[in-house]
Order: sequence, then structure tokens, then C-alpha cells
Amino acid sequence: MADIFKKESVSTYLKADARLTKTLRARDLVALGIGAVIGTGIFILPGHEAALHAGPAVSIAFLLAALVSGIVGMAYAEFSSAMPVAGSAYSFGSVVYGEIVGWILGWALILEYFLAVSAEATGFASYFNNNILDAIGIHLPKALQAGPMEGGVINLSATIIVLVIALIISQGANLSKRVENVAVVIKVAIIILFIIVGVFYIKTSNYTPFYPKQFQTTPFGLGGISTAAATVFFAFIGFDALAANSAETIHPEKNVVRGILGTVLVSVVLYVAFSFVLTGIVNYKQLNVDDPAAYALKLIHLNTWNKLITIGALIGIFTAMITMFFGGSRLVYALGRDGLLPAKMGEISYKHTVPKNAIIVATVVQAFFAGLVPLTELASLINAGTLLAFAFISFGVIPLRHRKDIVNTGFKMPLYPFLPILAGLSSVYFIIMLPNITKVSVGLWLVLGVVIYFVYGIRHSKLQHPEATDSED
Repeated sequence: MADIFKKESVSTYLKADARLTKTLRARDLVALGIGAVIGTGIFILPGHEAALHAGPAVSIAFLLAALVSGIVGMAYAEFSSAMPVAGSAYSFGSVVYGEIVGWILGWALILEYFLAVSAEATGFASYFNNNILDAIGIHLPKALQAGPMEGGVINLSATIIVLVIALIISQGANLSKRVENVAVVIKVAIIILFIIVGVFYIKTSNYTPFYPKQFQTTPFGLGGISTAAATVFFAFIGFDALAANSAETIHPEKNVVRGILGTVLVSVVLYVAFSFVLTGIVNYKQLNVDDPAAYALKLIHLNTWNKLITIGALIGIFTAMITMFFGGSRLVYALGRDGLLPAKMGEISYKHTVPKNAIIVATVVQAFFAGLVPLTELASLINAGTLLAFAFISFGVIPLRHRKDIVNTGFKMPLYPFLPILAGLSSVYFIIMLPNITKVSVGLWLVLGVVIYFVYGIRHSKLQHPEATDSED
């Protein structure tokens, strides 16, 4: 009889992932992390969350989300140091909790990664169509700017950018790394310029009230800030993506934690400063738009800066898509590697040493959603799975420390067990603060995942049927 809580061994994963090439250093991981975290999260969400949930206090919401994510990031870093394997939360969960929990985390994160790329693509299309194509006199028909849910046929720009990213990812980690490293420098420079220029156009009256009364809901009047923070957590799935690249990282026991903490430090400064300046330039009530930074510069008649911030947004979203696509395809590969998805997903292309079939599946699904589903619908589904993984990985540090068969000579989370428990409870709190429709939708997705596990996964799992694996070898 199958044991759904049977735990995978680290040595099995290390053996399987030996086919992946180690090319990533700490600076590459920082670039990947900033590439993921500084994307749609900074160029689109501050406007929506200020208008709908927090007012100018959206900067506090970003600070809160970044700090919690930073603590959770240390839990990811300890896992990556102890077991530098592909699959991140899925693989970690399978080792410390058992296969069924690992599968649920993996299934939740497939939704997060795929929809995150699709959401980034629709955000990219919004900036590109409204601020680049229109400026040079190219006006796409409505049918090619939006999917059926918005009265069109397909979001062409969003679909094309997914295909471009897929082409880059399919060439291997080296090309992805080079593109990411250059793009991140440009993006951060443009964000810093927006902050510096915007400071001179701040109207202090826009900060009054700083935290509007209508948003001061339960608990303790922090409901608006908490909901805003919970809504932007999908941007911080970049930490999971960094951990997903552990198998391709040189000295992961040192470099993954450097990548995560470096990403946290840069992200918290940029997010808080950017949102603070944005809500100082424009009254929060006017910011419920998909391109708030460009919109703010347009309002104060800085049209040249408007184009520059648009370029920064496009580069920012582009790099975020690379990291999310990278992590999602590696997760599908890991599930195929273990037999929980068809074995073809676990195959590695010998030419570029990438999981080619996993990349193809990710491309098809992400392009489909990017072309047909609007940004708001995508974003509403992304956060619950991220926070679920954050909670399990944070609490998981405790059983990890008790595993005698796992030797970790690298990074360990400080203030154990206080910090792991704090990170886990914080993640659970933010799950509770998500909109009900998000929790229901993701709950249905997880139920579907459990059904797939018992119908397909448990029958093909290499962990449940090691004799099949031996015969293949």
C-alpha cells in the first residue's frame, strides 16, 4: 500500500540533478532575484494598492511584505544550503514533510509561476501598447490588445513577449544570466532616477491622510495595509525562484543566501522609496491604473521622463518574466523527474542542458493565459500559493534541523526556532488577509491537484515505486 507521507532522500535528488550545469554565482542570483522582485510589483501594483487598500501608507505595506519575505528568504536559504536541488519548495517539502505535502506545494507553485509570467506579460503589454506603440503612431486594433474577457480576441503583445522569453530560456542558464545581469542594472538606474526627480514634485498635501480611515479595517485597523501587503507577495516569489536554481548554483551553501539577502536589501529600499514618491506626486485616489509611474510623470508634464520610466518598466517586467519562467520550468522538470507528472517533463536537452519539454509546456500555458485573460484576474490568483509555500518552508526549518541524515555545513537561519515560527505565522496571517475569491479559487486548484495526485501521481511516483526506477536505470 502506498505511503503518501513517504519522504524522499536528498541523495536521490542530487543524483538526478547532476545533469544540470552549475554556472550561477551570488551576483547572478542577486540579478535574478531583483529581476523577479522588481517587476510588475513595483511598476504596476503600488498604484492599485494605494487606490484600493492603503492610500499613501502603501509604502508601509511594501515594507511589511519585504521584511516578512526577507525572513522567509532565510528559511529558503537554509534549505538550499542543506539540499541544493531543483524544485525548491516542492523538493524541500517532499524531503521534510513527505510526498503528498511536497506535491501540494509544487502544484500550488505551478499556478503561481505560470500565472505570474502571464500577469507580467499583460503588464508589459500595457506599458508597451500605451506608451511605445502609440507614441510612434502604431495603434493596434482593440481585438489585438485584449482577450475575450475584455471585448477583444487576443492580447498580441503579451503573447509575443512570452514566446521571446521562452526562446531565451531555452538557450540555457548562461544566456538568461547575461541578459538578466545587464537589464537589472538599467532597470534599477531608471527607478533611482524616478525617485530622485519625483522628490522635487512631491506635494505634502497628498500624504494627508497618510492612512485613510476607510482602509482602517480589522484587525486593529491594519486591514487595508495587511491586504495591500498580502496582494504584493507574488512579487516576492522571486525567493522561491532563486532556491529553484540551487542545483545550477556554484557553492549554493554560500551563494543562495547572499543572493536572497542581497535581493531583500535592494528591494525594500526601492519599493518603499518608489511608492512613497509616487503617492507624493499624485493623490492616491487617481492611481488605480496599470502604468502609475508613467501616468504620474505625464500629469506633471515630464514627457521625456515618462518615456524613460516606460523603458525601465518594460525592462523590469522583462527580467521578472525571465526569473519566473526559469523557476516555473524547473519546477515542472522536478515533478516530471519524480514521476508525479509525465516522465517527459523530467528530460534534459543535451545541447543546452535545460529541461526542454518542461519549457515547452510552460510556454504554451503562459502564452495562453497572457493572451486571453486580463491582468486583474491573473493577479488575484497568484498570492495564496506563494504564501502557502512560505508558511511550509518556514515551519519546515524545525524538522530539517532534526534530520540526522541531512548535513548542513553552510547557512543556518538565526534565532532558531523563534524566526522560523514567526515567519510561518506571518505567512498564515497574510493568507487569511487575502480576498475571499482568491482563497476559494486557489482552494479549488489545490483540490484538483489532490485528485491528479491520487489518479496519476501516486501510480507513477518513483518514490512509491522504486523498482520501476531501478529497471529504467
